[in-house]
Amino acid sequence: MEESRLPPGQYVPRGRPVIHYGRVPQFKPETWDFKVFGATASGEEHRFTWGEFESLPRVTRVADFHCVTKFSLMANEWRGVTPATLMAAAPPDPGVSHVMIWAEYGYSANLRMSDFAAPDTLFAMELDEKPLSAERGHPVRIVVPHLYAWKSVKWVRAIEYLLEDRRGFWEERGYHNVADPWREQRYSYQEEPGEGPP
Repeated sequence: MEESRLPPGQYVPRGRPVIHYGRVPQFKPETWDFKVFGATASGEEHRFTWGEFESLPRVTRVADFHCVTKFSLMANEWRGVTPATLMAAAPPDPGVSHVMIWAEYGYSANLRMSDFAAPDTLFAMELDEKPLSAERGHPVRIVVPHLYAWKSVKWVRAIEYLLEDRRGFWEERGYHNVADPWREQRYSYQEEPGEGPP
């Protein structure tokens, strides 16, 4: 069954590798916040304290996780806040087509609104019934299971609503703008017309 769920070029490793860029940030709940800004419906920035974010309703999703370095972690049980919950609290302008996910240290990844709002996308706070470990993104990471895992940003701090597409950190450094593992969209040179910003 697992093999039938593996995208082309992927394999299931022993254990659970952890990969990240830069150092692991320290979580300070008293100063941590989560912002929603950019093209909001109200034109104003929305801000959640840690206490407010932590109290948002949570759901559970079981999903596979595909790293662009070719390993896949299967049937992970994530628990967290849906994008729909955040969009209800901080609605986007009707013209929003993409979002930028911002993390600690200015790291970012862009997503089409259809990927951001997909049923399996989640702002995860738990993995397999335990709080995320620091190296896996505690306290909050976004999980976008149907795209390569660099889009599943760790240590998330903000959502920016965009009226047009803009490349994030790895997309500016040669990775594919869309990142569909079933189409092996690993690198920007593979992009077809319309798959990247104008």
